[in-house]
Amino acid sequence: MLILAIDTASVFCTTGLVSKNQLLAKASKNIGKRHAEYLMGQIIAVMDEARKDLSDIDRISVNIGPGSFTGVRVGVSAARGLALALDKPAIGISTFEALAFETAKHYKNRPITIVLEAHRGALYIQDFDTNNHAIHPPRIDTAEAIATTLSETTILPGSGTHKIAQQVFRPLTDTTPIADIETYALLAARKKTFGKLVPLYMRAPDAKPQASFTLPRA
Repeated sequence: MLILAIDTASVFCTTGLVSKNQLLAKASKNIGKRHAEYLMGQIIAVMDEARKDLSDIDRISVNIGPGSFTGVRVGVSAARGLALALDKPAIGISTFEALAFETAKHYKNRPITIVLEAHRGALYIQDFDTNNHAIHPPRIDTAEAIATTLSETTILPGSGTHKIAQQVFRPLTDTTPIADIETYALLAARKKTFGKLVPLYMRAPDAKPQASFTLPRA
């Protein structure tokens, strides 16, 4: 199965091509909020590097957020357009799912709380049990409130971990703030059913979406 994975939920624009759990090609660039300018060209470059055509793709995986409102919108729009043009499924994977999956590979049988920056003093949160199953839907909370509910064994991946460190008096496990692009592909490969592809917006955008983003004709 050949999977094109897209992650535009942060300042990085990242694309990867994965087949049978093997990364064939990858491109990543810190472009701020200019995802619309780079994404389609980056996808073509990755396909060329792997010597594959768009028609070879079996599934498309995309980070649906939370993250940059503009970036998530661009990534989801691209995935939808490609899925329509290629008649292939596009599968949304949240930042929470990807980080929890990646963390669980290194910390077996440990509860995981994903903590993401939400700006304005808040954090995006989702808790996962020792079997890496989500305990509840994502929520917005404060560092102070989160710190009071943590167990001694909880692993805290994500971009907002440093804010929790200011509230608890114990060292926090060093984990990555951004999941590898391969993780989004691997999770998409495991999906048996595909729901509607929609962004995971947990609050109103701080900026207007890029109006210049358009998909090339197939």
